[in-house]
Amino acid sequence: MEAAAVVTVRLVRSFEHRNFKPVVFHGVSLDQTVQEFIQLVRDDVATRPGLPPPFKKYAYDTMKIIHQAHGAKTNELVMSLEDDEKLILQHDQTLRAAGVANETEVAFFRKEDYGLYKANPQAAW
Repeated sequence: MEAAAVVTVRLVRSFEHRNFKPVVFHGVSLDQTVQEFIQLVRDDVATRPGLPPPFKKYAYDTMKIIHQAHGAKTNELVMSLEDDEKLILQHDQTLRAAGVANETEVAFFRKEDYGLYKANPQAAW
């Protein structure tokens, strides 16, 4: 029997303004694909009470591992700009194969925004 995991998803609305909200998901199956989890998170976020409308309607399309339990944390306030090849989740992989484990924190963002921020990582405040 598979153990259900707790995964924190950091909804990143703006890298420049460091505008993000963490949302905790309990009972996550690590054997579902990244694409299935993305759809689950999108559906949940769209109807979750307490989230401001800009977070509910944003076009998130990419997930990246930020932190895993008992691992080192980044000094970046939103998320690390390093190791994209290893940490960005591929849609056709299972969460487990992509490196997600219990108590992993992942960022959920728009890849286009991330690319622009990574090219010029300046905070706007």
